[in-house]
Amino acid sequence: MPELPEVETLARGLQRELAGRRVLSVELGKTDFMDNPGEIELGLPGTQIQRVERYGKFMLLRLHGSAAADGVAQESALLVHLGMTGTMMPRPVAEPRAKHTHLVALLDDGRELRYIDPRRFGRIALLAGEKLREELLRFGADPLQISVEEFLHRVRGRQARIKAMLLDQGVLRGVGNIYADESLWKAKIHPARIGARLAIEEVKSLHRALQQILEKAIVLRGSSISDFLDAEGEPGEYQLHHKAYGREGKACYRCKTPIRRIVVAGRSSFFCPKCQKTPREAKRRRRVKPVPRRVTSKGAAKVALRKG
Repeated sequence: MPELPEVETLARGLQRELAGRRVLSVELGKTDFMDNPGEIELGLPGTQIQRVERYGKFMLLRLHGSAAADGVAQESALLVHLGMTGTMMPRPVAEPRAKHTHLVALLDDGRELRYIDPRRFGRIALLAGEKLREELLRFGADPLQISVEEFLHRVRGRQARIKAMLLDQGVLRGVGNIYADESLWKAKIHPARIGARLAIEEVKSLHRALQQILEKAIVLRGSSISDFLDAEGEPGEYQLHHKAYGREGKACYRCKTPIRRIVVAGRSSFFCPKCQKTPREAKRRRRVKPVPRRVTSKGAAKVALRKG
């Protein structure tokens, strides 16, 4: 399922292609994954796409020209989630439509914006005004924008496993299985550790790792594990740089220990059992303190012997 880097890659490509374009008409195919197909069919034509941006794992096509029932202009957007197999790209009208094309928006430059999704696990909704604001409030902070102080507050304030917390879209929006595993590996934190029990320096390390990995993945246009393609129909390249995700049984890049897989928060989690200590091992390591070496002078030693 596309995560933050893949959605950011696609949103940037669509922004270059679609900003300023006007929607002339809309055709829909299967609509079981759309919140309000009737409103999309009637409300999208006549609007202008102001910009395309990422919001967590969603794309927002910000629109101009939508009006409420009283005729007053209001903020509106087409909310698009790609699910597991979805993609969205502009194509020439003359190009045959691919199978499983479920939304076709004719643009004023003669092209068609097409949404294709074989498995239909995505979501499309046309939202405006208060409904749009309420929808966006459901999601947590953007991991690329969150400060280290806020990250510390969110992580250490919850009695949840750190992997589950990273996947919780109400905590951070946009992180999924791939980049959670990659960030935890980089920060040397076991996915089953409890957030509230992480040391401050561990949380700061995870904050740095998460942002560095997401930024690098965006530069490499995301990870193409199965179906992801960008706005030009090209796959990403970050899957060639994975250090943990999908590498069960392969040697850890740091210590050569075979990567293991366990299930955390209902999801497969890949980690190094040597670099990323289990919660029990991490707790034991914190408890064991080095015994300071006693240094005694010869005189003190002689006095002790006489007293003995």
